[in-house]
Amino acid sequence: MLSLLTREPVCRSDRVTRREALTMGSLGAFGLTLPKLLAAGEGPTGGSRPPQARKPKSVILLFLLGAPPQQETWDPKPDAPAEARGDMGVIRTATPGLLVGETMVRTARLTERIAVLRACQTNDNAHSASGYFMTTGHAHVPMQVENAKPGAPNDWPSLGAVVKKVLQPRCTLPAAVTLPEQSANDGGLTWPGQDAGFLGRASDPWLINCAPELGTFEVPGLSLPADVPAPRFDGRKGLLDALDGARLGSADRSGGPKRSADAHTRRAFEMITSPAARKAFDLGSEEPRARDRYGRTRFGQSCLLARRLVEAGVPLVRVNWTRVPDAPNNGHWDTHSKNTEGVRKLMPVLDTAYSALIEDLADRGLLDDTLVVWMAEFGRTPKINAAGGRDHWGPCFSIALAGGGVKGGAVHGASDKLAAYPKDGRVLPQDIHATIYHCLGIPRDTEIHDTQGRPLAICHGEPVRQILK
Repeated sequence: MLSLLTREPVCRSDRVTRREALTMGSLGAFGLTLPKLLAAGEGPTGGSRPPQARKPKSVILLFLLGAPPQQETWDPKPDAPAEARGDMGVIRTATPGLLVGETMVRTARLTERIAVLRACQTNDNAHSASGYFMTTGHAHVPMQVENAKPGAPNDWPSLGAVVKKVLQPRCTLPAAVTLPEQSANDGGLTWPGQDAGFLGRASDPWLINCAPELGTFEVPGLSLPADVPAPRFDGRKGLLDALDGARLGSADRSGGPKRSADAHTRRAFEMITSPAARKAFDLGSEEPRARDRYGRTRFGQSCLLARRLVEAGVPLVRVNWTRVPDAPNNGHWDTHSKNTEGVRKLMPVLDTAYSALIEDLADRGLLDDTLVVWMAEFGRTPKINAAGGRDHWGPCFSIALAGGGVKGGAVHGASDKLAAYPKDGRVLPQDIHATIYHCLGIPRDTEIHDTQGRPLAICHGEPVRQILK
């Protein structure tokens, strides 16, 4: 960004004054923050083998804060003792032999598009530490630490940050977006592993704190302030061009590199004037019936916004579960008490949004190129506790993947009779990451570089090939 501190002209040859520079940076949230959000890492994208030209692929990652119980969702155990199976029933699905929890009514009809992994494992029972493992593909050091904070030695970048680092040069919109808020423990204690870590802040996914379920919805930075009419905005863009040209000329004279000094600001201008970018966030253009289909909840409308973003070309969108009012356990899936009541309150929100997302993507011809991931930080204990709830459980849980190159109607792995431990087909977080990179067309041996320039492979897992087409 332009210097806002010097009293001298920023560029002597064009006599651009400090006042003009300040004017350039006075576009409200746009001028001061959007270029930083778009800073996608200068220099190499990281790797001797950058991804080759490909048909655009996308991932929508639904991260379900607190963790739904596998026993009441993808891995029910109707023949287990009552203290393990709970008091909820099961229903048949579109896939012969596959049962799911009784509240997954709409999802059950779509299982021929879904692959289920029933033997995932972190062996970590702390929300933030296990969440770090799931979102970075690297175990937290040490494990079993609740309310963990970002920072060394736990600085591995999130999945979204890696995608942004590798794919941002091909995208006008940010290559990775998180909405409508960060995952955090009660009290707003944000988990580690959701940012760019050692890649540096420039590769952070674009975090959009928003409430898309409200009647009016705007994304900060994608609209002009009231005091900046279009002609004035165009004038500022012209000033940027003049600055850019003068700086390039100066670089020529000094023998320096011929490159723009404000590539991120230029990309920000492109975004704010891009019809595609503005259209992607225009939920008001959706028919009321379409918005109703997802549910008029914060999570449901965030899923609809995610569909619009991948339709506009964003490679990765992470939608975090947000607390549902008037539900047990503060409205998230951490069902330490009243597990049955919690599931019956929360699942209609999830079932509605998840099924609508899959159907909507399919209707628009997008599902084959968009992977939808249902995941959380871990699972829930195999036995109901004294409060009628299930506690944290990292040894075994389920996730689900739909579209994007996976086989529908597939079940990989199995848990024991209590859904407590993997029986076969164990899958670790790094394998989930490898599967996602595969579906995005990013070779898992692609290298990224930390802030000290050290090369590191993005992933050390293996794709779950049993569920891939």
